[in-house]
Amino acid sequence: MTLLITVFAAIITSIIWYKKAPDNTMRIGTLSLMYIGASLMWSVDAIFEYAELGADFFRPELSDMLNDAYLGLCVVAFGLVIWMVSLVIKDPRGIIKKNATR
Repeated sequence: MTLLITVFAAIITSIIWYKKAPDNTMRIGTLSLMYIGASLMWSVDAIFEYAELGADFFRPELSDMLNDAYLGLCVVAFGLVIWMVSLVIKDPRGIIKKNATR
């Protein structure tokens, strides 16, 4: 579930990044690359877990699936938080600087 959630997040943000490619003010590419990296990390984890468990990898318990889904959602939320913090620091539209000088 963690892998699926991060892959879907990577696909969605990559599509948005591609559609807004010339305009990079909101730094969607950074968010997309974070989710792509997380997807690659969970892919490697899935490969090693499959090598360890074999066919049981495809028959997880319900509690394991819920834990994995919760972890996937936490990873996506944490990626959004990091992206928002980077937006506040970079201030691409100058909103924070404009409000701070008032």
